[in-house]
Amino acid sequence: MKHPDIRCLPLDSPRWAELDHAYGYASDIPVLLREVTATVLGSDLAKTWNDIWSALAHQGDVYTASFAAVPHVINALWTFPMSTDYNYLHFAAFVESRRQQLKVEVPSDLLQGYSAAIASLPALVAEAAVGDWSEYHLAGALAAIAAAKGSGLLAEVLLEMTPQVAEEFMDWRYSV
Repeated sequence: MKHPDIRCLPLDSPRWAELDHAYGYASDIPVLLREVTATVLGSDLAKTWNDIWSALAHQGDVYTASFAAVPHVINALWTFPMSTDYNYLHFAAFVESRRQQLKVEVPSDLLQGYSAAIASLPALVAEAAVGDWSEYHLAGALAAIAAAKGSGLLAEVLLEMTPQVAEEFMDWRYSV
């Protein structure tokens, strides 16, 4: 599929200083997004992703800057669908699942880009599916589809379904 037109808030926009995240205003987020959108798999992005998760998806909350960040993350994934790690899908799925569950409104100036990014997730997962995936990547892909299709709760459950949790669930399921 052709890369969809997903409008993003420019990384140099003064609007970032008006958006919020877990620790205040989001003027620091464009630096982090530049790193994850310009880098393919193989680079060490663990600290960058940790900083993004901490600021934009802190303890189950999402923020106005979360909605501005998702289109950048999804555009990066469209550029390198088979070369990125699981964080790209996990992050988008988590933000959308929490938005649905918490009934958070996306700011009107970010709605078009955010909605286009989320709507593109099923096609993006199909595009990236030819690559090798870890179980974490697979969980993120399934969660992204669930979130895009309006099932935020199922998306969050899928994100929590590590191999260990799945095994414990199956043990519980068959012990009842």
